[in-house]
Amino acid sequence: MMDYKLDQEERELLNSIENETWESVENVENEIKKHREIAKNTLKKDKRINIRLSSKDLEALKTHAVELGIPYQTLVSSILHQYVSGRLVLAEDKKSHKVV
Repeated sequence: MMDYKLDQEERELLNSIENETWESVENVENEIKKHREIAKNTLKKDKRINIRLSSKDLEALKTHAVELGIPYQTLVSSILHQYVSGRLVLAEDKKSHKVV
């Protein structure tokens, strides 16, 4: 095996494949259809908000967005989505939670 640097999630995925813990699903087409619908609903942006930011924060957001190669509004939307879905944790929240 090549010596790749994998993060924890990638190592767990690789271990699960090597240990043959994956199982086939009965109806693959239905599973694909179900997950496409979930993804479509997750990515659907049907509401608009207006917020006031300092010009310094807005410029910083725009700079980060340029570095990532995405529109700044997409970056803001992504950050908010990650926060509400629990994948983005505030620094003070991290201190009070034990990372396993």
